[in-house]
Amino acid sequence: MIFVSLGSQKFQFNRLLYFIDSLIEEGVIKEDVFAQIGNSDYKPNLFKYDDFLSRNDYIDKIKQSSYVITHSGTGAIVTALKKEKKIIVIPRLSEFGEHVDNHQIEIANIFYQTNLVLVAQDYDSLKKSIMKKDTWTPAIFSGNNDSYLNFLTEYIENEG
Repeated sequence: MIFVSLGSQKFQFNRLLYFIDSLIEEGVIKEDVFAQIGNSDYKPNLFKYDDFLSRNDYIDKIKQSSYVITHSGTGAIVTALKKEKKIIVIPRLSEFGEHVDNHQIEIANIFYQTNLVLVAQDYDSLKKSIMKKDTWTPAIFSGNNDSYLNFLTEYIENEG
């Protein structure tokens, strides 16, 4: 099963859902797909979905999946990385009303540059990423919570 996560943004991400329906119809995606579609108003025709999932159900879907396709939210990416899943990220874009700006491109690129995820921008690049995922070996993720906490502690102490 492929898990598609669109997060809980107040914005739709209809474009990605349409891409997934089209890739299933084209035969590129042959596995079952389940999506957490958030506030999207496009309702998938060829795969199962829920608007929102509880945290436990969300984690279970990731665990059950062969790989994850997600928007470029850091929480969604890191959660899947911690479960050692291959991830294809497609950033939300402001020109499609998917977010207020294009910061998700920057987030996706940071994870991509460290070989933790594959990144797609459109239908064709998503199709190529799906076809590439089986031969691609991602880097091993190691969270750096300690360095982040040290940074915050130092910042608070110096600013306080």
